[in-house]
Amino acid sequence: MSTFVMVTRVDPAALRSPQSLEDLERQVSESIRVQCPKVKWLASYAVLGPYDYVDIFDAPDIETAAKVSTLVRTNGRAHSEIWVATEWAKFKRMVHAMPKGRK
Repeated sequence: MSTFVMVTRVDPAALRSPQSLEDLERQVSESIRVQCPKVKWLASYAVLGPYDYVDIFDAPDIETAAKVSTLVRTNGRAHSEIWVATEWAKFKRMVHAMPKGRK
């Protein structure tokens, strides 16, 4: 499994009230659960800035992660981006295994 970070900005036209965010969440979550059963949701955050949400999840491959993003976009009328994430300790092991740079 690979870890993915997804940032999402909801289209304001998709919301009738602040409470409708929960309805949207249920709809999107159910679609992902049914259509991407191997996805493991790790965390979700509401954030300030250019995006409304940051979600972190594990998926077996990039195609499944793209499917999650597509479900968010179509069910939630949102803009989303997906980034592949590497745990910091794993990244450091990879860097240490690389050839030394120039002197």
